Amino acid sequence: MKFRTEIEVAPWQQKIEYGDTIMCLGSCFATNIGERLAERKFGVCTNPTGILFNPASIAHSVGRIKAKKLVTKDDLFFSDGRWLSFDFHSSLSGATADEAAENINSQIASSNELLERANILIITLGTAWAYRLQSSGEVVTNCHKQPHSMFRRELLSVAEIVDSLERILSTTSAHIVLTVSPIRHLGEGLADNSLSKALLRVAIEEFRLRHTERVTYFPSYEIMLDDLRDYRFYGDDLVHPTTMAVDYIAKRFFEAALSADAKQKMEEVTKIVNAANHRPQNPHSEQHRAFCRKQLDAIERIKDVDLEKEREHFERMLQINL
Repeated sequence: MKFRTEIEVAPWQQKIEYGDTIMCLGSCFATNIGERLAERKFGVCTNPTGILFNPASIAHSVGRIKAKKLVTKDDLFFSDGRWLSFDFHSSLSGATADEAAENINSQIASSNELLERANILIITLGTAWAYRLQSSGEVVTNCHKQPHSMFRRELLSVAEIVDSLERILSTTSAHIVLTVSPIRHLGEGLADNSLSKALLRVAIEEFRLRHTERVTYFPSYEIMLDDLRDYRFYGDDLVHPTTMAVDYIAKRFFEAALSADAKQKMEEVTKIVNAANHRPQNPHSEQHRAFCRKQLDAIERIKDVDLEKEREHFERMLQINL
């Protein structure tokens, strides 16, 4: 007797390896995947300009990073004690216009270098709903809790979504992995959320079929909707997946995405990271010194993985035991 419908995820042709440079962009779920890649010591940068929800905003952000289009004080506005930009997350704001511009422009410069090096882009589309400034007609990345009257809410068409994805593709030679966020946008209403997700899915498939050699789709939305079809896999807000649900989806992601070599290395890396986070009962014992030497030997055998933090930890533990 079966109680679940598991989603079949075909192994990818373009595998992820340690040594790849990965950039994750998009909704909160892009952050979830990026965090789990970082925990396993993959070279990953996640949402350098902040969380991005709709395809037009993602394309605009990528284009701005690619062109190194810096902001000036004239691009900013003042609200609730902070200087902000509609193109960037509030974490890059400032108490003064100069501080905000410096924060944003520094992030643009560093993000440009990362985008140039990235050979894999993982993009999570959250919604097809977008907000345009009434004054300029530009799609904003973040409304920053400004009055609704300043914006025009609109639903991006399949053609507009595909065009946004094409613009992203034109900025990079990286392989692009697309997924639809499993996070429910209840603020849009359930009916509008379903409509939005459907448009995203149709647009992604149209785009993928145009560029089968450079684009892969991962069904995180389908896994959440069908495989994990139960409210116990949602948090108290009934919107965001639980940690257990995200871990399960990430597990399926790693199964499909990683090469055999990367999977083996990931197991070894995970053991070392866990060992570094372990609190010994007696850090001054000879037994713990032997444990530290064993971990350093394991680190030495692993190539293409940045384990410098863990190396320093075990060397420091040996030094305090002299």
